[in-house]
Amino acid sequence: MTRPLNILFVSSEVEPFAKTGGLADVSSALPKAIKDLGHEIRIMMPRYRFIGERKFKLHDIIRLKEIPIPIGNTSVVGNVKSSFISDLKEKVQVYFLDNEEYFGRDGIYQSPTTKKDYKDNDERFIFFARGVLETLKHLGWQPDIIHCNDWQTGLIPAYLKTIFKNEPLLKPIKTVFTIHNMAYQGAFPRESFSKSNLPKELFGPEGVEAYGNFNFLKTGIYFSDIITTVSEKYASEICLSDEIGAGLSGLLSIRQKNLHGILNGIDHHTWDPSADNYLYRKFDSKSIEAKSDNKNALVSKLGLDASKNLPLLGSISRMVSLKGFDLLAAVMEDILKLDVNFVMLASGDKELEKKFEQIQKKFPNRFSLILGYNDELAHMIEAGCDIFVMPSKYEPCGLNQMYSMRYGTVPIVHATGGLDDTVEDYAGNGKGNGFKFEKYDTKELLKTIQRALKLLQQQPDEWKKIMRNGMLRDFSWENSARKYLNLYKDLLRQ
Repeated sequence: MTRPLNILFVSSEVEPFAKTGGLADVSSALPKAIKDLGHEIRIMMPRYRFIGERKFKLHDIIRLKEIPIPIGNTSVVGNVKSSFISDLKEKVQVYFLDNEEYFGRDGIYQSPTTKKDYKDNDERFIFFARGVLETLKHLGWQPDIIHCNDWQTGLIPAYLKTIFKNEPLLKPIKTVFTIHNMAYQGAFPRESFSKSNLPKELFGPEGVEAYGNFNFLKTGIYFSDIITTVSEKYASEICLSDEIGAGLSGLLSIRQKNLHGILNGIDHHTWDPSADNYLYRKFDSKSIEAKSDNKNALVSKLGLDASKNLPLLGSISRMVSLKGFDLLAAVMEDILKLDVNFVMLASGDKELEKKFEQIQKKFPNRFSLILGYNDELAHMIEAGCDIFVMPSKYEPCGLNQMYSMRYGTVPIVHATGGLDDTVEDYAGNGKGNGFKFEKYDTKELLKTIQRALKLLQQQPDEWKKIMRNGMLRDFSWENSARKYLNLYKDLLRQ
């Protein structure tokens, strides 16, 4: 297929409009990269209350006003507004499905005050999934591919293969379903199924049901033409391990020939040490010695021990056990006794936060704990640290290890998911770009940190080779976009 493709990219969150995590970044960066490669791609997402009309220059589309969308025995009216992601040469059009009852709230999936999921998330995303297809009918635009993302869009492939299977405009459309994290599945009680108006016979193991629930993620996996996830290793892990596959590894194994791992990219413009205005001093792989000035500035800013040019370790993450913070909490005092400084920018589990606060009180000049997130500080940590510690138990893709390498900061990671795919363990003679440990336990983590510190302190020239190896790796979105485009084209040839 030589003509430009038409692609509809569907996501529940897109940067800069709405974001809770990495999904929003992917849902902005990947469409932009595909558009830059010469294809027509449009995005569709819900219009949440905080997506202001003036701020984002939303405008009505006359023929997309008052679209009736069936929910169970009732019909709910949606209307569609439009805007653009415009920080590039060619704009990407974004459609917003609007309904005050479902999306006129302060949160995306949960209340910001109670931190509890909205009780009607099933209805909200049934409305969204069905609304995407109703919008296409009213718009009269036929994409070649609908690219769905995570459980919130999981019903779209099922609707296309059942209710809309004879709709002339929609019948030829192929679906790609990307799993960003198996842990989030959109599992709802059996009673929710009737709200979808999907054929009754679909509620069973050969369909939308998993463990007695109406499972939106399983629906997407079962009915989509192609499934992708965000690294090759994770694609393998979710089939082989029921724990990592979160109860759906059997179905994923059955569909393995249609499952592809494509690594996420990173924004090479936002994360560029040679042009980063947050840094004390900009640098690149040819001026790597300037990195030490960023380290000194960070150590000074944080009030850490600056007397002996100690190795500086860093970590930026959600503070939860799955990100390896249980391991870190268990060995942090042992790490700090190795004559190092450590900076941690994180927040999450309250018990873990308390543990790290206690450690900070014990080592006030060696350990800087910043609870929360600060973009400027994140850039300074990536640029100023010698080592980035990322011991996640599972990690579908991971971005911070890639940011770190781009900034010449050597990652230490658990060999899982995207961490295993992106980090090449140091093997001597200047080969590798980081350090990995296979077994998920405290001894292995500490041993790997000791191994890295020994090389940093005893073989500085060898260390610089590892830094450069990481800095020269291409983690751009263009790479990933080309892989997705090849997948789309292969699917359309079938």
